[in-house]
Amino acid sequence: MLLVRMKLLQLLARKPRKILLQLPFGQKQVPYLCLATSTCLYSKKKKVNSYEQFDQEKYKNLVYSVTSYKTSAQTPETILEEDDLLYGSPAKHRPPVKAGTKTPRNWVPLINPNKRIPLLNSDSDLPVKISLQKTKMPSVTRILQQTLSPQQTFYLERWKQKMILELGKDGFAEYTKNLFLQGAHFHAALESIFLSEETASKEQREDIDISGYLSSVQHVLEDVSEVKALESAVQHETLQYLGLVDCVAKYRGQLCVIDWKTSEKPKPFLKNTYDNPLQVAAYIGAINHDANYNFQVSCGLIVIAYKNGSPAHPHFMDPDLCSQYWSKWLLRLEEYKDKN
Repeated sequence: MLLVRMKLLQLLARKPRKILLQLPFGQKQVPYLCLATSTCLYSKKKKVNSYEQFDQEKYKNLVYSVTSYKTSAQTPETILEEDDLLYGSPAKHRPPVKAGTKTPRNWVPLINPNKRIPLLNSDSDLPVKISLQKTKMPSVTRILQQTLSPQQTFYLERWKQKMILELGKDGFAEYTKNLFLQGAHFHAALESIFLSEETASKEQREDIDISGYLSSVQHVLEDVSEVKALESAVQHETLQYLGLVDCVAKYRGQLCVIDWKTSEKPKPFLKNTYDNPLQVAAYIGAINHDANYNFQVSCGLIVIAYKNGSPAHPHFMDPDLCSQYWSKWLLRLEEYKDKN
């Protein structure tokens, strides 16, 4: 019995081998894999981990930051952080210019290089105020209206139809008329403030239609000084267009074309003002190429006043931003001329 057990243990200790099973006559022999376990212990030499040769203390933070992230919890922010740790901060570079960007065919600079500025200004402290004359030149407003994009035209028409459904045709006509009158009265009140360097008249301050607008711009008026032009006509002698500038004055020390706008809805960002930046850029270019003005302007300011008296939003346009909108204005001007 002891011999049988020893034989069995020897068989189990052997390596796995294939055994041919003997099947009944007429069938092929099929190899069969027999697994065996061994009771022998093999003493192999322990492998050395190559990572142990590095200074683990030095790279402890890096290893921890990489191994602590879970793949399922990664976000673009964590990937950027991990990439920054591994490869360092990316080199700063300017984004490539988009292909197909249009450039004006007839380029005219925003600043007039041939305009001479007198060393001493005129003795008169009164702002320039030139009346707008009827000519064959198109106005800035007309050019912008006739070159609206299909998307702008769609939304403008949809708003118009919505207002007509609510107010009716006569009601909508009355609504637009009142908006125009409010804007005219608001500009007149600002003009009286700048000319007298005092607050608006009692009648203007008590006018319900514009009292809220005046309250809205009070904090902006505190930063406006040295008014050089008010409700004055300008024309670009080279590009042949004209316009009526609301105001040219210094805003926080920078000479600007200032455009006063009224709105019933908040417009906290420049992009909310639609084509107003193009209008300001067009006026800046016209002033710089108009011999009636002995100064040049490189900045703009769009002030959005609110009827409810909430603080107005002033949108300042620095020289770089004005140059960008000047290029866009030249494209709109070319589009208008192509149509006409």
